[in-house]
Amino acid sequence: MEGKRPVGSNAAPEPAKGKRARWVIVAVVVVIVLLAAQGIWSRHDAHAALERDAEHASQTSVEVVRPQKSTAGLDLVLPGNVQAFLDTPIYARTNGYLKKWYADIGAHVKSGQLLAEIDTPEVDDQLRAARADLANANANYALAKSTADRWTDMLKSKSVSKQETDEKVGDMLAKKGTLDAARFNVARLEKTQSFQKVYAPFDGIVTARNVDVGALIDAGSSGGPAKELFHVAQADRLRVYVNVPQAYAQQVRAQQTAFLTLTETPSKHYPGTVARTSGAVDPQQRTMLVEVDVDNRNGDLLPGAYAQVHFALGAGAAPFTLPGNALLFRPDGVKVATVDQQHKVKLLPVSLGTDFGTRVAIASGLQGDEQVILNPQDSIVDGAPVRIVPAKAGAGSGSAAGASNAEGAAGASGAAAASAPITHVASLQSTRMSL
Repeated sequence: MEGKRPVGSNAAPEPAKGKRARWVIVAVVVVIVLLAAQGIWSRHDAHAALERDAEHASQTSVEVVRPQKSTAGLDLVLPGNVQAFLDTPIYARTNGYLKKWYADIGAHVKSGQLLAEIDTPEVDDQLRAARADLANANANYALAKSTADRWTDMLKSKSVSKQETDEKVGDMLAKKGTLDAARFNVARLEKTQSFQKVYAPFDGIVTARNVDVGALIDAGSSGGPAKELFHVAQADRLRVYVNVPQAYAQQVRAQQTAFLTLTETPSKHYPGTVARTSGAVDPQQRTMLVEVDVDNRNGDLLPGAYAQVHFALGAGAAPFTLPGNALLFRPDGVKVATVDQQHKVKLLPVSLGTDFGTRVAIASGLQGDEQVILNPQDSIVDGAPVRIVPAKAGAGSGSAAGASNAEGAAGASGAAAASAPITHVASLQSTRMSL
């Protein structure tokens, strides 16, 4: 009896084992579910990342800049030809030999000052003969007149016929014509003889003397074969002729200020004023001729010199500027590519203003808050997705800063002498269109 266990003593352990088994199964199921969920989530993340990478790869990376406000003026620099205000060749008006000259090259002469004397023996002889002919014609006329007067008186008393009287009166009138011709001939030769002395036509400088004592002198002019005796220039005022390109012709007007610089003295400025313009564009050169008058009483400038003429032009109606590499030249006009809020490309038509070299003024088409793409592809179209990346050093901000400095220098050079000018040879638009 002692070796036997009670009948209900083994009933308690069985439920505990079943309970542990169930927990194990639940744990396994949970682990399996977690592993499955993790796998599903990982695949979802991988798919989303793949979609993001694909979308990112489809977007073009672009650099953008903002339009800059433009208030600086433009210093338009063009070559000019310096000429004396008056520049006259002096010719002889009579034939003969140079007797003496009184002014050499470089001499400052006054208006009416004697420059040379010409010996005219032939003219002198012709004048003496003409005076003798005048005396003869005067005597013949006096005789014919007295005869006509007598015959007219006798006609009143019927002593002579009217026909004979008319003949005497006609002879007197003929002698009167001969006398007048002799007088005019004497006056002409006296005038020719007065040309023996050559005078300066105005105050100026003798820039050339082409004859010497004893040289044969032929009367002539600039259109004849005769050689000029002297060349006189009035250099206290100068005319500077400039060919202004058509792109700037409307901005250069009469009474506008300008200044000259010389290659040998670039820091020295010579002020001038636009005296007049041709008012038309040369169809061959596509330029407008402009005359700038410069005061040269101190004699610093020499006639015939080459100079650079600076015109201070305003910024005009162009409120903004952009780098030149932001422009798109399309058959339907100039455009810029901008990025909107959805990071899509939007092409905007613009009108160009002044070319500042590295930057170009935009006359219309921009509000100022656009994000303009630098170096846009020629194939870029409206609505294309893009991705904005930071501008490389010197590509966007650097070039813009340099251009701003250039604009500032251009504006300052129009008002002060210390700034460096911007020389414009051709417009950016014409250059790009030609390419």
